[in-house]
Amino acid sequence: MNAVVAAVLIMLVLSLCRIHVVVALIVGAISGGLIAGMSLDATIEAFNNGLGGGATVALSYATLGAFAVAIGKSGLAHALADRALALVGRQEDGTAATGIRFLIVGLLLAIAISSQNILPIHIAFIPLVVPPLLYVMAKLNMDRRLVACVLTFGLITPYMFLPVGFGGIYLNEILLANVADNGVDASELNVMSAMALPALGMLVGLLIAVFFSYRGDRKYNMEAIAKTERVNVSYSPRTLIMALAAIVVAFVVQLWLGSMILGALAGFVLFNLSGVVKWKEADDLFTEGMKMLAMIGFIMIAANGFAEVMRETGDIATLVEGSVAAIGENKPLAAFLMLAVGLLITMGIGSSFSTIPIIAALYVPLALQMGFSPLAIVALVGTAGALGDAGSPASDSTLGPTAGLNVDGQHNHIWDTVVPTFLHYNLPLLGFGWLAAMVL
Repeated sequence: MNAVVAAVLIMLVLSLCRIHVVVALIVGAISGGLIAGMSLDATIEAFNNGLGGGATVALSYATLGAFAVAIGKSGLAHALADRALALVGRQEDGTAATGIRFLIVGLLLAIAISSQNILPIHIAFIPLVVPPLLYVMAKLNMDRRLVACVLTFGLITPYMFLPVGFGGIYLNEILLANVADNGVDASELNVMSAMALPALGMLVGLLIAVFFSYRGDRKYNMEAIAKTERVNVSYSPRTLIMALAAIVVAFVVQLWLGSMILGALAGFVLFNLSGVVKWKEADDLFTEGMKMLAMIGFIMIAANGFAEVMRETGDIATLVEGSVAAIGENKPLAAFLMLAVGLLITMGIGSSFSTIPIIAALYVPLALQMGFSPLAIVALVGTAGALGDAGSPASDSTLGPTAGLNVDGQHNHIWDTVVPTFLHYNLPLLGFGWLAAMVL
């Protein structure tokens, strides 16, 4: 059996059995290495060599967590939650409650999309905004699986379709650059045209989640929310202004120095200097914040080790070559298999940005040989890279929503985030990506 397929399946099965994702990644990586014929020492060495690739991301998330706790202490997110709670209190009929649900969904969707381009902080907004809204959501009996799907859509679709912010990196610097490096003239290609149908597939998945799958009520334990999330937090115009100023400072420093770590630290220091966070509380708050997002960091580090073992096995190329042998001259089958292999690889690695360089060198020559147009090749490679970002246990696009929705222990990462996002996004993306490859 192909080592990459075996490793990913082992990791996914362990995760579905509620084994912690870090343990599942380690066991999957070691199993994949051994199945590929690598020695245990060589497998462990490859895994260790890959760990450093996730260190910067892990430290970024840890410092952003500290910054998030400081913003929470300012009361900014709670002021928003109090406004929403007041609306809930004034509306008694079901139609009005439904309207407030859609207002919350629309707000979270807008913030998630903005986090990829206008204010490129990625998942850092989730622990700022989502926990204070859990009480309001519970009062409305909102299904948190719906919120997970909304957040994941906002984290993935913008970089797939809009060539600004993170999308500028994914579409221009990674996708088009790698396609061009492997023999396709991408200078005149409109990347938005290539990715329009795949992005439409993501939109279809979102609409299904919002209007069909999770439109019903789901009950949550209000006492559990009250124990973990302070419902009544004191705030004043001064603390709210300082919170907004800290966000602006963090944003400016991040853009200026190109470092989320330094941006978050600058915002945290401003909270200290302003007195919103007292000096004697700073150490405890910083530690609390690091704990909040540090788990995401550890998973991302383990995912980098997993990815390095997969590369060292050499079975990614073997997997593609095996697919080619089954294709013959069948273009529809070729497109489907390339997308399916991309889904499998990204599910294991957890990063579409890291998947593109791996698959482009294999897919582009094959697609040229099969007679796909340059635009179809861009759609194929771009969709194959993005497939699996939603629905991967190791993706920050699923880990982020869980970090915000599970602060009270009532939202399971695998069954309430990973499985819903896999079903609602990977399946439509597979279909619409295949369609794009056929018609472009």
